[in-house]
Amino acid sequence: HIAGTNGKGSTSHMLAAILQQAGYKTGLYTSPHLKDFRERIKINGEMVAQDFVVDFVERTRLVSQAIEPSFFELTMCMAFDYFAAQEVDIAIIETGLGGRLDSTNIILPILSIITNIGYDHMNILGNTLEKIAAEKAGIIKKNTPVVIGEYLAETKPIFIEKARQCAAPIYFAQQQYSVADITLSTHALHCSVTDTDQNIKENFTLDLNGIYQTKNLCAILLAEKILVQHGFVINGEAGKYALANTKKLTGLFGRWDVIAQNPTVVLDVAHNEDGVKQVLEQLKMVKANSATIDKQPVTHFIIGMVKDKEVDKVLSLLPKDAVYYFTNAHIPRALPAEELKIKATAYNLNGSCFDEVNEALKAAKTIAALQDIIIVCGSVFLVGEVG
Repeated sequence: HIAGTNGKGSTSHMLAAILQQAGYKTGLYTSPHLKDFRERIKINGEMVAQDFVVDFVERTRLVSQAIEPSFFELTMCMAFDYFAAQEVDIAIIETGLGGRLDSTNIILPILSIITNIGYDHMNILGNTLEKIAAEKAGIIKKNTPVVIGEYLAETKPIFIEKARQCAAPIYFAQQQYSVADITLSTHALHCSVTDTDQNIKENFTLDLNGIYQTKNLCAILLAEKILVQHGFVINGEAGKYALANTKKLTGLFGRWDVIAQNPTVVLDVAHNEDGVKQVLEQLKMVKANSATIDKQPVTHFIIGMVKDKEVDKVLSLLPKDAVYYFTNAHIPRALPAEELKIKATAYNLNGSCFDEVNEALKAAKTIAALQDIIIVCGSVFLVGEVG
């Protein structure tokens, strides 16, 4: 069971890749989807069959009309029904929002993971890191081990106290592992990880090549270790292969995804303060690698956001020397491009508005020099409309 402000999708998919590569029939339930509703429910990287979705809706029509579950609740029930019918060996379940009151929290898992805590969904989860951490800590269960990916001075005591109340063994990935020697290629990240307990250093390659994935990697390695202690058989080489081929094995996309070169086009679902900070850190490293004396890459941001996000926080982080293309996803929650542009102008971020993301991308490709970088970000839904 996986919760956290950022990184839970990547963590879920990497862990699923490891388990399916180790020979386990692995169910994976995540949200939201980018292009196809069926992305939310997968077994061994294959989406749920369309016929099953139609059949499930038919079978549950009367009870749905009677109790009126939310879209997310119904989707979750569909996933559980599918995993049971297909007799999976293990299922990885990602929370929808928060943890304590999330509908996925009805499960009694063999392991819980909380990736990190940052500011997001504050209208629901609370406006301090402590309050948000308390909501996410709601997935910690009695006598069930919990892995904490990243913690802060404000959040660590909350996790420790909740684990104590539940008699749950608690493990902190950032104490257990340290990452070094990070290098990037276009479609991969290479790094070394040291297990501080055993002082063993190993090299890893990830096809999810955002630098922030190294933080998720530590939580995954710790989770893998705990699963092995619980009787799962995971060969080290199978695990390494899975991490180098997560996209191929699970179909995940939209995490610092380089979809074109000359100019470089990147898709990233970053949509909150912490997510955008990570993208900017990656951008800095990529630009430093690609800059030459006579050719400095210019960054082009194609950005669209939803109304309920901390739009001002995100805009305040963005570089003033980039070119901006304001747009919006075609969903009711989307912040209209014109409104986003007005907000952005207050932060000296200048650019034009576009009716949809592909129009913006076409414009950026026309303007950009070969060494430039075009980044599409700000909303999962926006990235989903690139095509």
